[in-house]
Amino acid sequence: MKKIVLYSMSNCPHCDTAKAYLDKNNIAYRLCNVKTAAGQKEFRRANFRSVPVIKIGEQYLQGFKVNTFKALYED
Repeated sequence: MKKIVLYSMSNCPHCDTAKAYLDKNNIAYRLCNVKTAAGQKEFRRANFRSVPVIKIGEQYLQGFKVNTFKALYED
């Protein structure tokens, strides 16, 4: 099973869509709030500027599209 990290922040509709999908499909993930000091540091290391970003194993998905997520997750 691949580890999932969802980089997000409050009041982000795309982040909420990604969370809802993961929750609905019982996919375990760690939520990383990029507005916290620790979250900002981790997010900066990943070298992205906007959320949501989902880390799937060692791969990153910027934004959230169900088909792209499934392809990376089920690979």
